[in-house]
Amino acid sequence: MKLLEKIFTTFFLKRNRRAELSLTGRLDKSKLPKHVAIIMDGNGRWASKRGLPRSAGHKAGVESLRRIVQTCCELGIPILTVYAFSTENWKRPQEEVDTLMNLLTQYLRDEIAELHKKNIRVNPIGRLEYLPELARKELARAVNLTKKNNGLILNLALNYGGRAEIVDAVKLISKEVLEGTLKPEQITEATIADHLYTRNLPDPDLLIRPSGELRISNFLLWQIAYTEFWISEVLWPEFTSENFLQALLDYANRERRFGGLKL
Repeated sequence: MKLLEKIFTTFFLKRNRRAELSLTGRLDKSKLPKHVAIIMDGNGRWASKRGLPRSAGHKAGVESLRRIVQTCCELGIPILTVYAFSTENWKRPQEEVDTLMNLLTQYLRDEIAELHKKNIRVNPIGRLEYLPELARKELARAVNLTKKNNGLILNLALNYGGRAEIVDAVKLISKEVLEGTLKPEQITEATIADHLYTRNLPDPDLLIRPSGELRISNFLLWQIAYTEFWISEVLWPEFTSENFLQALLDYANRERRFGGLKL
């Protein structure tokens, strides 16, 4: 049985790799997005379909993240932002929250050496001060180790909410106004962007949402004003590099006008 399983696994891996290479060959590298954002959705449903605990879905989702990070590195995509834990996720059962926090800690411990080797810079965004102490320590270690890397910027959105981010930006701007270093009439869209968690980074060009859901889920509300969306029915734990490449191909064929007209 194990031999048959190994044969089938090898066969499908080779077939998937051939499909990936075919899609990669069709990509116009000049039309790749500079910044890709992903809502990593469908872990729980993937587990439920298999009669597994939700924790199994979250663990499988980590493998998908590894695949997509690797593909971004291979293609030279500069920025990847992944929605890992929202401000609303605290409402889930404590056991599931603990599992997610433990997975985050384990992911950083297991992957940080490889991420550093690949020249990836880890950049957590969100209200990080509310995360468990151990998770904060591992994040701080990852940030410190990779801060000088100039390859892929991996934004991990943790305890993140788009509305919370805007509220935090407004508070910072209000403080500057009260201190007299900024006048209300000087506030522009650029001012707000400069006070977001993603300051100094371009807005996402492409937002990918697996699992077929048709909502934003409080993710990057300010930044995605002109982002292209790509929705897939595939649940996140099953999301492959081939799926990712299909999203990139579709993006490359779109005409982005940002509210204007193509001349």
